Parts: sequence; C-alpha cells; structure tokens
Amino acid sequence: MSSFASPASVRPVTNPAKVAESRKQSRLATSSLLVAGDVASYLIAYFLLLPFLPNGSENAVLERVFAFAALAAIILYASDALYPGYRLHDHEHLRRRTIASVKVAVFAALGAILLPEGSRLLIGVLGFVGLGLIVQPVLHWVVRDLCRRLGIWGERAVIIGNRNRMPALMAHFTDHWQYGIRPEFYSPDALEISLEDGPSIALIAGDTGSLAAELATMRRKFAEVILLSDTPRLKVSGLRPADIGGEIGVRLISGGSWVNSDLVRRILDLAIAIPAMIVAAPFVAFAAVAIYAIDPGPVFFRHTREGRSGKPVRVLKLRTMYQDAEQRLEALFRDNPAMRAEWLSHFKLQDDPRILPVIGHLLRSWSIDELPQLVNIVAGQMAIVGPRPFPDYHLRAMDGEFRDKRRSVMPGLTGLWQISERSNADIELQQQLDEYYIDNRSPWLDCQILLSTIPAVFKGRGAY
Repeated sequence: MSSFASPASVRPVTNPAKVAESRKQSRLATSSLLVAGDVASYLIAYFLLLPFLPNGSENAVLERVFAFAALAAIILYASDALYPGYRLHDHEHLRRRTIASVKVAVFAALGAILLPEGSRLLIGVLGFVGLGLIVQPVLHWVVRDLCRRLGIWGERAVIIGNRNRMPALMAHFTDHWQYGIRPEFYSPDALEISLEDGPSIALIAGDTGSLAAELATMRRKFAEVILLSDTPRLKVSGLRPADIGGEIGVRLISGGSWVNSDLVRRILDLAIAIPAMIVAAPFVAFAAVAIYAIDPGPVFFRHTREGRSGKPVRVLKLRTMYQDAEQRLEALFRDNPAMRAEWLSHFKLQDDPRILPVIGHLLRSWSIDELPQLVNIVAGQMAIVGPRPFPDYHLRAMDGEFRDKRRSVMPGLTGLWQISERSNADIELQQQLDEYYIDNRSPWLDCQILLSTIPAVFKGRGAY
C-alpha cells in the first residue's frame, strides 16, 4: 500500500471571490499591526534623537524630512512583500529592510543637502533612518509574537502527500511559526469543506505525479498550492523557481556577489572584533581572577582545532575546568557507562564533574569563556560567524565529505547551531545545521545569527 495520501475527489470552491476576500482581510489585519510596529520604531528613533535636534525652523524642516523618510521606507517594505512577510527567512527580512533603508537614507540625504539648512540636517536624517532600522527587528518580533498569541498570525495549511514525512513537516512548521504556516494533517474532510471554514493553503509533500490530475482542481479549491521538495536533504534558502519551456525546476546558483567575498567578511570581522575586545576586557579580567582564586594555575588555555583548509588553529579560551580534567573524565567513564554514551552522542556532559564550581558554569552559560577568541579573529584565524572549531575527536565522528565542506570556510565564534540548540544538539543535528550554514552563508545570514546570539546567550538554554 502506498504511503502517499491522495485525495479521492476535490470539490471546487463555490465562491472564490469570497474566499479571496476572507484571506485578504486576515492578511490586512496582520499587516496593519506590523506597519504600526514600524511606525512605532521610527517614533522611538525620533525621541532618541530629540535632545540633539536643533530648535526653531530647522527642527520643523527636519521633522518633515523624518516623516517623508519613514513613509517612504514603509512603502518600500510593502513593495518588498514584508507585510505580512510570510515564508521569508529572518535574514531575508533583514536584507530587504536594510536595502530599503539605504535607498531611503540616500534620497533623504540628497533632499536634505538641497535644502538651505541641508548640510546640518544630513547627520540627523542618517541617524533617524539608522536608529529606525536597529529598533525595527525587535518590534517586528514583538508584533509577530502578539499576532501569534491573538491567533491571527499565519494561514492554515493542510499537508497532503507522503504520510512518512507528515510528522516531521508538522513539527517543522509548528516550531518555525514565524514562516506563517499553521499546519494540519490531511483528511478527506479538509478538501470537502468550504475554504471559508478550512485551510487556505495546500502543501504537497513527496511525489506529485499521483496528484497531477487533481492539481488544477486544487488550485481552484485552495488560495495557494505549494509543492514541497521531494529532496528533504536539499536545504538551501533563497531558491527560485525555473520554468524552462514548461519544464518546472528549481534554480540553484553557485558562487556569490562581491558583498559575500572574503575581503568584505574580513573587514566586517575586524570592525566588530576590535571594539568587542575593548568592551570584553573587564569581564575577561574579572573571570580570570575568579578562576585563579578557585583553582590556582593558568587561567587561559589553548587547544588545537581544525581551521580553514585544514590548517591547525590554536583556539584561546578561559579555563572553566580543573587542571586534571582529563583524568576526572576517564574515571567517570569507568564508573558510569551512561555518561560515556552521553559523551559519544554530544561530546558534552550536562553534569560534568570537570567544571569549576560556580564560576565554571557561569562562564559557560554566558559563553564568556569564548571571548578570548576575539584575539583569534583579529589574527585572521577565525571569523565572527561560522562553524565552531571542533577538536579532532569531535570531527572524527562526522563523515569525511562533511569535514571537507567544513574546511572550505573559516571557523567562527558563533554559528547556527549555537543559537538554535547550543549544547543540546547531537552530532547529526550539529552537522545538519552547519551544512545548512555553509550552503547558504551570506552577510545577511551572518547578521541574523549574530543578532540571535545575544538573546540565546542571555536565555542560557542548552548551555552547559
């Protein structure tokens, strides 16, 4: 018996216009709240700049320029499908917002220069647009979460197809609710009821050949029909459809633009790492004193890890374990086979007897022990974002093809699986997340990972 759930009959919608209107109203409600969030972000930017703005007529002119810039940005966001922005990766949201804000800043700055007071207004305009762009991701996340709690975020979608894939797809779209898909299992009733009462999207999973005859009818039944890839290992963001003489495919483009070049990445790494070293210095100094007080000895340690092109990298870290950590680990494995199994699965232990009391757990939970690696970044041995540099025993648990792929990029201080799972990820999941990052790396994805690192560290979930 086939594991593919095929609808026996699909009745077309009796009132397509009413269905389209219902979906439009739902999207309009969500989009209105998102627009309100962006307006609020520009108001926050204005009030932050208010103490520094000139008085009198110059202030009135600047306020009009600010209003024009905010309105233009929101119009560009709308034209880039950011309201409501369903199905977009977070880094794609960031990319589109940044490009739109740069356009607005350039035109607003040109307009300000043409005004009599323009040269003095230029910095204010750039500051307003820049602050708005910084505040927007926070408010955007708050508004999306509010919409989710109100039950208006996303659209109901029925999953039709391979029954074996359904549980994984249900879990994926439920966990990643920000994509705007509210998944439901296929049932014949889902295709018999009016769209006004049921799902508006059909997700076709697996071999679509057996559904070819029904696809035309399903397009009339559902507001949107999405054919999911039948290659679940293909995890690439930013795919584009390709229609070649009626043959349907997916376009994968290798290579990147100049903005994704090593030179641009190096400049960005230095621009972040050097100021971060200055800010982190007092925290590292305090941690070093605490480590020495608990377990006198070297407070830093270097461990050889594999870097780009397989070159060894001496990674610098604050010591969070006793100096006889290896002997303690061997003794633990002799007496506790369950601990050995946990180690072989994650190469970490939740209750690790090697870790220094209080200070060791604190440093690891907040990832302060990793801050000395800013030195490795400035030295050109690591990047801010990339796959974490693993010791050799960790890499041996991964397949050779993936290790070769890892060697093609610079190891990083933070990465995709650090913000997703941290220490909770097993070897297989670590490999999947790192592989996704390597295949999709871009400055926008790096920025999204970097921004997500901050709340991930403060939450401390999965860190041990």
